[in-house]
Amino acid sequence: MNIRPETLRLYAVTDRAWAAGEEDFFRQIEAAVRGGAAIVQLREKNLEDGAFLAEARRFASLCRRLGAVSIINDRADIALAAGADGVHVGQGDLEAGRARALLGPDKIVGVSAHSAEEARRAREAGADYLGCGAAFATGTKSDAKPISRETIRAVTAAAGVPVVAIGGVSRENILELKGLGLSGVAVVSGIFGQRDPEAAARELKALAERL
Repeated sequence: MNIRPETLRLYAVTDRAWAAGEEDFFRQIEAAVRGGAAIVQLREKNLEDGAFLAEARRFASLCRRLGAVSIINDRADIALAAGADGVHVGQGDLEAGRARALLGPDKIVGVSAHSAEEARRAREAGADYLGCGAAFATGTKSDAKPISRETIRAVTAAAGVPVVAIGGVSRENILELKGLGLSGVAVVSGIFGQRDPEAAARELKALAERL
């Protein structure tokens, strides 16, 4: 396993929808890390490859300077070329074993899992951690339907690696996830959609420590 559970306590996942521009976007990422996010995922669905790679290189460099772990969503090739710490793949993206083969044994591979069976398969394919959700209703991914607490508990029990909950997690509901075996939470709008991302991250990190 290439990542410690405590690193996953607060996992920031980017969304440029709330940024005024490129510089503001990177200021938000820095604020999230300074607030306590030890790992950040760069998620871009609409950039062409050249622009994505340039952004990923800047992102990975910023995370290195701040002492945070840099993860690229979906694209193992971009993660490798940018010098990021790893990749996160969904069930419909690059297969986890293929991602591991591309990145080698020392990079981080995260995988989305929505059932105990998916969790077991991801672990066997070389996943270092799992993302499980949607934990709550979320506007970030319109096709993400909330899963039950029993399912989250089944995933954490079967995983054999750290698990973070993702999807609609906020300061108001995070403690509803207590006692489910989670190592932490992955947060999008609860950080980047806030007026002060650093303060939001700091509050969420403190709450996540209580899980």
